[in-house]
Amino acid sequence: MTVDLEGPEPLYEQIAAILSARIADGTYPPRRRVPSEAALCDEFSVSRPTARSALQLLSQRGLIVTVRGKGSFVTERAAAPVEDSGSAG
Repeated sequence: MTVDLEGPEPLYEQIAAILSARIADGTYPPRRRVPSEAALCDEFSVSRPTARSALQLLSQRGLIVTVRGKGSFVTERAAAPVEDSGSAG
């Protein structure tokens, strides 16, 4: 996926949406580290502050937690699926 440099939505929001989709589809499962700021800069051709803002937005939404010196990781609740127990009657 790419970001729309000319679009009305801020770049950091576009990146956060892409990462959210990857979390939802299991590309980044719970407890897995998400790409670093530097990796996001390379992947999306954005500045470090833009990448940082995208990660901060995901953190505010409870999708990731950042551990200083370790990275940012997907939270357990981020990918909590709704399971069908088959007991519907």
